[in-house]
Formats: sequence, structure tokens, C-alpha cells
Amino acid sequence: MDSLRTGGLLILISGFFLFPACAQVLSGGQDPITRADTLRGSLRPERTAYDVVYYHLNIQVNPETQTISGYNTISFEATTDFDRIQVDLFDNMKVDSIVWKNRQLTWEREHHAVFIDFPAPVKKGTSDSIRFHYSGSPVVAKRPPWDGGFVWTQSQSGKPWVAVACQGTGASLWWPNKDHQSEEPDSMLISVAVPDGLMNVSNGQSRGKVSLGNGYTRWDWFVGNPINNYNVSLNIGDYSHFSENYRGHTLNYFVLPENLDKARKQFREVPLMLACFEEYFGPYPFWEDGFKLVETPYLGMEHQSAVAYGNEYKKGYLGRDLSGTGVGLKWDFIIIHESAHEWFGNSITSADIADMWIHEGFTCYAESVYHECRWGYDEAMEYINGLKKNVLNDRPVTGPYGVNREGSTDMYYKGALLINTIRHIVNDDEKWWSILREYTRTFRHRIVTANDVIAFFTKATGQDLEPVFGQYLHHPRVPELEFSMEQDTLRYRWKADIEDFAMPVDLFIQEKERRIFPTTQWKVLQAEAEDIRVAENRFFIKVSGLR
Repeated sequence: MDSLRTGGLLILISGFFLFPACAQVLSGGQDPITRADTLRGSLRPERTAYDVVYYHLNIQVNPETQTISGYNTISFEATTDFDRIQVDLFDNMKVDSIVWKNRQLTWEREHHAVFIDFPAPVKKGTSDSIRFHYSGSPVVAKRPPWDGGFVWTQSQSGKPWVAVACQGTGASLWWPNKDHQSEEPDSMLISVAVPDGLMNVSNGQSRGKVSLGNGYTRWDWFVGNPINNYNVSLNIGDYSHFSENYRGHTLNYFVLPENLDKARKQFREVPLMLACFEEYFGPYPFWEDGFKLVETPYLGMEHQSAVAYGNEYKKGYLGRDLSGTGVGLKWDFIIIHESAHEWFGNSITSADIADMWIHEGFTCYAESVYHECRWGYDEAMEYINGLKKNVLNDRPVTGPYGVNREGSTDMYYKGALLINTIRHIVNDDEKWWSILREYTRTFRHRIVTANDVIAFFTKATGQDLEPVFGQYLHHPRVPELEFSMEQDTLRYRWKADIEDFAMPVDLFIQEKERRIFPTTQWKVLQAEAEDIRVAENRFFIKVSGLR
């Protein structure tokens, strides 16, 4: 979840500011766009010239000095002829050498971009690799997970406990890669050497451990599916491990020894969550790489196949209900929200973080889906409508493209309420759940744009949803259903920023349900205003002109 939430909902608990969810949100486009932003966020020729197919990240982590060192082997295919490429690594980290065909390549830095020159052109279609050696002290997170960086701390036993969260800020804060959200390797090997007596848990399936004979043990993890850079993780500590069977699959849990009993109880929710999401969203997308929950010294993050968990074994969001209704205290927010990202964000990934609503809106909506699985539709609607109070309507949900900037934090709650609105536009739950399953199947392990998503739902629902998406994503205010009495005639229309905005809505007229089809033009309704109640729990709208 999915970032530093400036301007979002703040809840003060025990000295920590808690934002809408756990992902890292950047400045939201409020600061001036710089050359560094463009280098980080745009698909420049030095990036599009090659497609990464495989990474082997091989590093040693020293908790005592808070440093890392090692290399990343970047295997790629040339998409065009080139003699220069861009690889990203924060400029506080040292480039030790870059090797190609046993030759050291020359390079130069501009902000966090490393431009690498080849002595001869690499031809289109060539499969090749470079080995990027580096070292240094990575950025330390001040308020993880809302800002990106490493967390260096200790468990109750006094042993090192180390983790990283970097969504939005960039995976290149700790390892060299093509740090753009549209780039995913097909597979990856993660090798992390840690002091003897500690364990490292990363994404994917374990390939065992090797004693290096120098006081360090290397732990190898292989990811067989595409993985986004920000999802690549390490978790170092004195972990206890337990597992359970779920429909023939092994679920693995890594927690601090002192929390083992709590975890065994709290994580009973995981199979219930998986059963719900597999029913409504389709199969878990990463069974080849497994499912893990890993206890972390920060609240949580959707690290693919190694979900970070730090909710202190409490229900809700550290014991609070973000909906304010009380029903959100029936389940563990981090287990549900972060795991839902496996479908929305990890499997289906937006091409630009300007469209992070594709991750966060669907995942926030999934919270209400889980509640509906367990406690029914009415309570689920109570929960999701309780989130309305958290919507700011301050800026567009969609951010500026090509500069690594997100839009408003409304990507969470407004995004979820938009999806709930579309569900009720469809007005056929059997069709709706079928559409969601087809959505996750169609774009499984895919990079998508907003246009891809909008076109899919428009075609699948058989309704023109472009004006609906356009209003909620590109304009701060929600559509207003305006009623007006003129010469004893009750009229109604939509007030919206989209010129031809149209969307059906349900009314109760003397408690009898009726669907109307407002546009931005006045229409006449044969009813008395005092007899009308709008089904506002189904649609995220403003209503005016009724008593």
C-alpha cells in the first residue's frame, strides 16, 4: 500500500501519524517538477532501449555499520540499437564498477540516474547483461512506511531487525535497477548475506542458505513471476517460522519469537481472506512464488509474495477503524489490505504512478469485499460509506504523467467509492463479480494504463463509463444530483465538470425503488420532493434540492 501521504487523513496514535493506508505517496505534484523528477519518471531513450528480463541481486548487509555492498546482474534484451543506457541508483550510494564482457564500462551520474556507455553499439534483439557493483549506506526511513528507506532496529532479544520499504521513493534507494514502474523482470534471484544467527526473508521461494565462512550466511530466494522493483524486499531478523496448508498450498509466516503465539492466533484470518479474494477476484496470482506474511518493524507493505506485516496483532488499523463505523474492527486491516494488493498492484500494475488509483482504489474496495464475505452486504456498505468522510476532494486523483508524481490521496477512498458506484451502475451482482474476475484474468501479470482499465470496464459492463471515470479521476468534486422545483414541476440533472456526464442512480419514491437516468440536461420527475430518498449508499455523489 501502498507512501508518504501529505495532505491525507491523519490519525494520531501513540506519537505516530497514520495515513489512509501504508503505501508511500510522494508530494502529490505540489512541488515544482525538476530535471531529477523527469529522469526518474519518464521513459527516456536510454531506458526504452533495453528490456530487463532478469535480475540477480547479490548483496551483503551489515546491521552494525548500516551498510550494504554487492552487485546486481542486469540481464536484458536490446529493443533497439544503443550505446548508452540509464540505470538508477540514489546518488548517496557509491558505484564501485560496472562490468560488461569482462570490461569495465564508463559511466556518469545526473541526480539519481547513472548513464552507462558501451564501447560498441549493442544491436537490437541482442540478449546480454551487465554486472553493477555498488556499496554504501542507504537512505534511512524517518517514518516508515510513509517515507522510503531502511529501518535499522532491534527486536526484544537485542538482535538486529532490518527491513526496507521504498514504494514511490524508489527501489533505487538501495539497489541499482531500471527504476520505472512499467519495468518488471520476468524473474529474479535475491541473494542476501547477513550475520550468522540471523535470517533473511525475501520474495519468492527459498533456495536455501549457504555459510560463507566469514561470519555471514547467504539466503537465496527465487521469484519466478514478474515483480515490480518496489516490491523487492529483504527482512532480516531472528525469525521464527510456521506454516499451514491452504487448498494444497503452503502458507508461510515469519515472526519474532516473542510474538509467535499471537501470530498463530491472528493469522487464522489469512485462509479466510484468500478464500474470499479467490472467489471474487480469481486465483491468487503468485502461487508459484508462494504466500508469506513477514513481521516488520513498520506497519505494512504489499511486497509481492512476502507481505510485510506490522499491525501489532490488532484488529482494524492499529486498533482503529478508518471507516469510523466500528465494523472495521472485525478484521486485521494490514492482512486484508496488503494481501489484496497481490491482485491489484502486484499482478495488475499501473504503467505510471500517476495512476496509482489502479492499485489503491481497487485494494481499498477489496476491504469492503472481504467484509461482505464475512458479515454480509449491509455491513460492507456501512464500512465503505464510512470512508466518505476521509475523502478530501482537494485535487484530481490522477497525477501528472512522466515525472514520478501521484495525484491526490483520494486515490484510496474516492477510488474505492468510484468502484462501488460502478458496481451499482451495473446493478447485477452476478455480472459484477464475473467482470472483476475477468479483469484480474485479462490483465494478470500485466502493466496497464488508465485507458486500458477504463476501456475494459466500459466494454465488460456494456455502458459508457468514460464520463464517470473522467469525473471522479480528473476533477476534484464528485457529481452533484441537483433537484429543482419550478412551477410545481420537480426537475433533476447532473452538475459535473464533464460536459456530457451521464450516470444512472437509484431513488426511493415513497420507499418504492426506481432507477432514473440523469444527464446534464434538466429532466422532469413525477414525484413530490419530500417523498424522494436517493440511494446514496450505492453511489458516491452529492445531492442538492431535496429536503
